[in-house]
Amino acid sequence: MQTNSLNAGPSTRPGVMINGGGNQGKTETTAEAAASFEEMWLHLRQRCDPEPLPGVRDVRCTVAYVQTPVKATPKATCESILDFFGDHISRSATLTQLIRQVRTSLRDHRTRVLILDDITRLRMHRVDDQDTLDLLRSLMSMRVTLILVGVGIPKSGLLRGAQRDATGQWAFEPYALDADWADDETTQTERRFDLADLEPFRYGTAEDIAHFVTHLAGLEGQLRLFNARPGMLTGGIMPEYVYRRTGGVVGYIERLIGDGAALAMDTGTEEINEGVLDRVLIRAGGPRRDAASGEEGEVPPQPASMKGRRKPRNKVLDDPGVPASSTAVT
Repeated sequence: MQTNSLNAGPSTRPGVMINGGGNQGKTETTAEAAASFEEMWLHLRQRCDPEPLPGVRDVRCTVAYVQTPVKATPKATCESILDFFGDHISRSATLTQLIRQVRTSLRDHRTRVLILDDITRLRMHRVDDQDTLDLLRSLMSMRVTLILVGVGIPKSGLLRGAQRDATGQWAFEPYALDADWADDETTQTERRFDLADLEPFRYGTAEDIAHFVTHLAGLEGQLRLFNARPGMLTGGIMPEYVYRRTGGVVGYIERLIGDGAALAMDTGTEEINEGVLDRVLIRAGGPRRDAASGEEGEVPPQPASMKGRRKPRNKVLDDPGVPASSTAVT
């Protein structure tokens, strides 16, 4: 992101693909990296950009985040980008007009990074999705760093015809001229992507365990339970238990610990232990996730001790009646 933003030449900026399994924390990791870049870039540009005039709203947007539509088309993708900027979208606008509007928005908002999440919703056997991929490649010539985030990118078809070069980058070969969906202006130029893989935590070596325990220590430091204690998540067999329940997937770890903390408060336990976590059922489904794209992931099987067990009803608000030791008032 930094290298591309400092490049003032007219050449196409290389992009980045963030690959990983469902609930692996790809979006969170990308957002954190983009936020750090934005802070650095704004601090740098303070020496170059003039201060905004009094009474004028600064519309700078260094980083733009857009989710790929479930059924993507070039027009729907353009509309999603424009919707992020809050631009007016004319329903009668042609694709050429929408692309021009996207280009104008990126320039006027001085956008340097465009993040497209859930990119593997694109299916390369559909013509609309092939056209959408061509559109995304054309965005790389708009002086922005294109970051594509998705599940199983190497096997999705997005890198079809691409090979790794000597630097380890994915280089796209020119498409065949007889392809019925190819566009000379957007596909006959070689594009480059860096592919970054995010994998679950591992538990096979002492170094792997140390990394996993360090992550649990970070979560432990954020818990605000009355009976919380040092080593609540990192001591004893708790790391092994959490790994067995989550498979080392970041999203599942956060759900297990978060739901466990909520249950600990509801029941008055005010601490996290195996008994509390045994009653937590990790659910992968989400209203904004596309199961066909692998975004939900696969949850490890729950412990045998919690199968068939029903969560007890919260009795905090129940009326216990008049205590036996009290005297009725007449």
